[in-house]
Amino acid sequence: MIKNIIFDFGDIFINLDKKATHLALVNLGIKEITKAMIDVYHKYEKGQISTSEFIDFYEKKEQVRKEDLITAWNAILQDFPQKRLHFITDLAQKKNFSLFLLSNTNELHISWIKRTIGEDFFATFKNSFEQFYLSHEIHLRKPDQEIYEFVLQQNNLVANETLFVDDLKENTDAASKLGIHVWNLNPLNDDVTELFTKNSIF
Repeated sequence: MIKNIIFDFGDIFINLDKKATHLALVNLGIKEITKAMIDVYHKYEKGQISTSEFIDFYEKKEQVRKEDLITAWNAILQDFPQKRLHFITDLAQKKNFSLFLLSNTNELHISWIKRTIGEDFFATFKNSFEQFYLSHEIHLRKPDQEIYEFVLQQNNLVANETLFVDDLKENTDAASKLGIHVWNLNPLNDDVTELFTKNSIF
């Protein structure tokens, strides 16, 4: 019996254009995503370096202006459909499940989201969860096993009573190895509002 549901954020609630940031960086003259860039990105996503240090890397190493980088970096972020907010607030009000958010999200992205959807919308969304875990705040990121163990242990959750919803298979595969039930949601065919119609576990 499922008692707990852990949700990802991007392409679960807020829509993403996963190619947009790369294309924007190409337009700024960055033709190749190097290992150094990936390392810096992962450190930033885990909160191991600050936003200013992240921006400084691109300014010094790639000669990209701060304003251009921020615009390109946030290009991935799209709209947050109102129906998904209604879905999660309604689910929270029913109190049938303990709800958690677990997202690989960096400071620049979450700041953009708050400004774009508005503080009230964001607060309503955040308050629907018992815990709202962002990778840059807890210094862990998916699909590392430690992040799933952290959520289970911090909240005394039983793995086989927990469902994890994420759009990336590498993330759901990692969670399933711990005995967590998973829904690898495909944003092209699925919507989180279909949670109870597309999962026979309920």
